[in-house]
Amino acid sequence: MLEEMSAFFEARLEGYDAHMLANIQDARTFYPFTANLLPRKEGCRVLDLGCGTGLELEYYFAVNPTAEVCGIDLSEKMLDALRRKFPDRALELRTGSYFSLPFGEERFDAAVSVESLHHFTKDEKIPLYTKLRKALKPGGYFVLTDYFSLSDDEEALHRQEYLRLKEEQGLGDGQFYHYDTPLTVEHEREALLEAGFAAVEVLGNWGATVTLRAVRTP
Repeated sequence: MLEEMSAFFEARLEGYDAHMLANIQDARTFYPFTANLLPRKEGCRVLDLGCGTGLELEYYFAVNPTAEVCGIDLSEKMLDALRRKFPDRALELRTGSYFSLPFGEERFDAAVSVESLHHFTKDEKIPLYTKLRKALKPGGYFVLTDYFSLSDDEEALHRQEYLRLKEEQGLGDGQFYHYDTPLTVEHEREALLEAGFAAVEVLGNWGATVTLRAVRTP
């Protein structure tokens, strides 16, 4: 059964961090790897899309405790857990969809998202990435670590099954439901480039999990 996105995560909040680190291949490697790609300068500003309980931020604050982080997530309970983790860090936490919330323009030195964006289509991501690019300062960049489909056929099958389940359960549009529909790396790159990022490179690869960095032009 498909579950509404925030309800899915809130029902699994207890033990969430331990589950992610124990059950996703190489999570103990790619979380710190991602964090170490973020800027180190004092007081830099970072936007975290789908921050959840902030697993990547545990590693990031260890190397840059002065960073100011704006985290966006659908689940208020996940954000409450994040607040409890880092009571002495500069956090601005916003409950809602990163598709609809404003980011501002040229506010952030970098942005990051880990294991959050694999629920959406290329067409849905292009306007999000366009908004994200505008929110970065000139020369800023976006680090995306997520898992991806290994072929066009696999991507299509994920999407077809999601649509079948929605129809079977009588679920309409206008709501986020938890079901993984990862793009291929190439389609993700296309979405970022079509949104106006100047360059997109692969920096890490752990099976189906890949880290991309997309750079805004100066």
